[in-house]
Parts: sequence; C-alpha cells; structure tokens
Amino acid sequence: MITTEFAPGSPCWLDLGTPDVRAAAAFYGAVLGWDFESMGTEGDVEGGMFRKDGKVAAGLGTLTEEGARSAWMIYYRVDDADAATRAVESGGGTVRVAPTDLDGWGRMAQYSDPLGGEFAVWQPGTSKGVELVDRPGSLCWTELHTSDATAAKEFYGGVFGWQFSDMEMPGGGGTYHLITPAGLPEERMHGGLMELGEEDLAPAGGHPYWHPVFAVADCDAAVAAATGNGGSVQMGPEDAEGVGRLAVCLDPWNADFVVLTPPAS
Repeated sequence: MITTEFAPGSPCWLDLGTPDVRAAAAFYGAVLGWDFESMGTEGDVEGGMFRKDGKVAAGLGTLTEEGARSAWMIYYRVDDADAATRAVESGGGTVRVAPTDLDGWGRMAQYSDPLGGEFAVWQPGTSKGVELVDRPGSLCWTELHTSDATAAKEFYGGVFGWQFSDMEMPGGGGTYHLITPAGLPEERMHGGLMELGEEDLAPAGGHPYWHPVFAVADCDAAVAAATGNGGSVQMGPEDAEGVGRLAVCLDPWNADFVVLTPPAS
C-alpha cells in the first residue's frame, strides 16, 4: 500500500522522460484519464505535471540524457540526498545526476544500481511528492526486474534499509521479493523485485529496470486505450490471484508500465 505519508525509503514521485511531450501527454490522458499541465511558456512544452481529479499524479519531461531510452523514473523519499548518494557509491552504484536543488521544491539525485537499474531519490522541500496514490489513475506499486535478486536486495537494503519478505510465484514462476520501508509493518509494503533472465529484460536492452504499476478501474479498457493510441501489450490482461487483473504495457516510445485493477474488496 502506497500512501502520501511518505516515509523514508517509500516511493514519493515519478516522472516520464519522452522524446515527444505533447504526444505522450495525449497517450497517458487516454489510458489513465490524466490531464496535462505544462510548466513551460506558451508554445514551449518541454515538461509539466499530470493531474487526476485535480491532484498531481506524475511528471512528464523531454529526454535530456544522451542515448537514454524513454522510461519512467521512480523517486524514493530520503531525508538527506547527499547521504543517500554516499550510500549508493559505497554499495557500488553510479551517480548519474548529483544531488541538485530544485527551486526550494526539494533536492533530487538520480542513480544506477550496480546491475544497471535506474532510480532516483527525493529530499522534500516545499513539495513532498505526488498528491494522489493508490487510486484509479495513480501509482499503486513499484517493481524492479533484475538479473540478480540477491545482489539487488543487498544494494537497496544498504541504501534505503528496506525490509524484504519472499513469496513463491504460482506455477514455479520463481520467488517474488516484497519490499517494505524500514521499520514499518507489511501493510505499508510498496513494491517488489524479481530475478529474470536477460531475454526477459528486453525493455531495457537486457539490463535491470524499475517500472510503475498504475491502478485503473478497468484493466481491459486501459489496455484497449493503450493499443488504440499507439502503445502495445507485453503481457495480459490476465488475472493474478490475490493481486487483481493486470497487464504489462509499452507506450509508443517503449516506456514500460503496468495497469492493475485490484480485486473487489
């Protein structure tokens, strides 16, 4: 369960880097019911905010890293971005964007873990993070697909102090490692990681990657909207016992995300 009471180590922000901001805004508007609010001047649409029911759900911006693929970046709350950077470096990770102040909103940094998975941290200032989570059209889970689960658990445990619990996947599908922020009960679980072979890591060129899971009222309708607006489906829609109905999708620029309709309570 993700909440807006952002405990250290919990996801608090996400944004999409894309080569076409206007088209991406239209795509996610169709799939997730988001409205786009440009942060640029008139005619200059380099980035902005996605809103759902008036609340900020995510960010959107033009790709700025040379050679970078279009992808969602997930930010985890920290009290001290500089201390997080030292922990990343100590654990063998790479600093891609050094801690940077953003006009008093907060302080951010972006990294790659030792296996290549990209993630970020947010030290809050006036902005604590997104305003809507765990509701249709918002982030409800984060997931890492990695080439070495043991190494990933060691690294992220060292950076964030995450607690892990293991769950065996049905049908011999391997072990899924559930993630809970340090010191919090399992009800505050916010994500998971699982080990996959290189062939299953294709969206990131064979490298580990994080992706967001968005709650939707109707998984099949969201998938139809994705495919009808230039996206594609990697898996599903299918029912997962105790989880809900889900599908793994790609937007038109191959940024991956999951849509999930939780089971009826």
